[in-house]
Amino acid sequence: MVKGVVAIVGRPNVGKSTFFNRCVGSRSAIVDDQPGVTRDRLYREAEWSGSKFLIVDTGGILPGTAADINSSAQINEEVNKQVRLAIEESDVIIFMVDGKQGPIGVDEDIAHILRQSKKPVLLAVNKIDSPKEEMNVPEFYSLGLGDPHSLSAQVGSGGVGDLLDLVIENLPKGKKGRASEEEDLGEEEDLDKKPFSLALVGKPNVGKSSILNILCGEDRTIVSDEPGTTRDAIHTIIKHNGREITLIDTAGIRRRTKVEYGVEAFSVVRSFKAISDADVVVQIIDSSEPISDQDQKIASKIAEAGRGVVIVMNKWDTFENKSSSKMNELKKDVEQDLRAINYAPVLFTSATEKVRVGKIIEAAGLAFAQNHRRVTTSLLNQSITECVALVPPPAGKRGKRLKIYYATQVAVGPPTFALFVNDTKLMTDNYRTYLERKLRENFGFEGTPIRILTRPKKKQ
Repeated sequence: MVKGVVAIVGRPNVGKSTFFNRCVGSRSAIVDDQPGVTRDRLYREAEWSGSKFLIVDTGGILPGTAADINSSAQINEEVNKQVRLAIEESDVIIFMVDGKQGPIGVDEDIAHILRQSKKPVLLAVNKIDSPKEEMNVPEFYSLGLGDPHSLSAQVGSGGVGDLLDLVIENLPKGKKGRASEEEDLGEEEDLDKKPFSLALVGKPNVGKSSILNILCGEDRTIVSDEPGTTRDAIHTIIKHNGREITLIDTAGIRRRTKVEYGVEAFSVVRSFKAISDADVVVQIIDSSEPISDQDQKIASKIAEAGRGVVIVMNKWDTFENKSSSKMNELKKDVEQDLRAINYAPVLFTSATEKVRVGKIIEAAGLAFAQNHRRVTTSLLNQSITECVALVPPPAGKRGKRLKIYYATQVAVGPPTFALFVNDTKLMTDNYRTYLERKLRENFGFEGTPIRILTRPKKKQ
């Protein structure tokens, strides 16, 4: 059970993301020497001494909007807004400062904001990598936030463990956190109630963050017309009709030749990882532009990952002709151009006018259910027998013909079927495609890939 929410705040480049990664045990947040890399809030579950809590990495606070750290004043203002939201929803705040540099004016401004929050604040003095640097720590008493706690997030030395002990002590007793307001209901839970994760992916500037904000009902992710605003995969947990859904907003995936090595390259890698980790992927496309090669590559990645999928054609408001016939015409084009996921439902939305965005959750829930659907062995074999009777397998070399003795479902996520046959080499791609099409006709499987494997029948 998750006990509460812990937010890490501070000015840019003091090591917040490094400490966050050490707490969650992975490189979830992008760490780079360039100040201002983390712009949105990152949520992950962490555990210390048997206690679980939700930890939040935030962008560097920049009091006012005059400071310009590799971005516009508008972005800086939005970063501050995100940090304030994190402070409001947290139970404990870790205020991280740079022990090598000592307290500066920005730290004092942030300390003033934190004192007003009335939340437990733990002052973490980072980058204390040697005993000599411990002499700098007492200077931070001037911030008026109690005892400063020295540590080195980079190497994991110093008081990292002591700080986490204090985090656990200050968490609300018996409180269930945002990540788990209910106990897991187990595998027997109905699929239409089971929690699932949903990744929003697509090229830059197609409206991913805007759609996320609408689904959340608040400005959870920074929205800007500047392509590349979202750099990390942002996890946000919402409740929809009593069901817990984790929304994952990702960085825009550009063509590899246009991606510079460094922060953006790592962002794209995390976007592809989000596709693999999510239960359902929503591919968002700018409907005012033709389907591109990059859209097709993203679709192929989704199909390879075996995830449930929904296609969202955003910016539908830019069309003058919004008739049903126009929509059906575009659907056919999408199915033709995105053949790798032509089984996915297609929605036409407008994030700016909030048109049909709410249907994304409903479609994703159905795709999740289909992705985890099981078919009884008797019905499956009945369907395969009918398929073979309608269209017998083609003869191979020397006139030998494929024989399918029986079939069984061996996995879900995606639904995977094993056909026991006389010779696995006789299964052609065309006949496999035919069987897949017939299984979809008989059982649905909208919004999910299905896998058909062949195995030799064991000799008695």
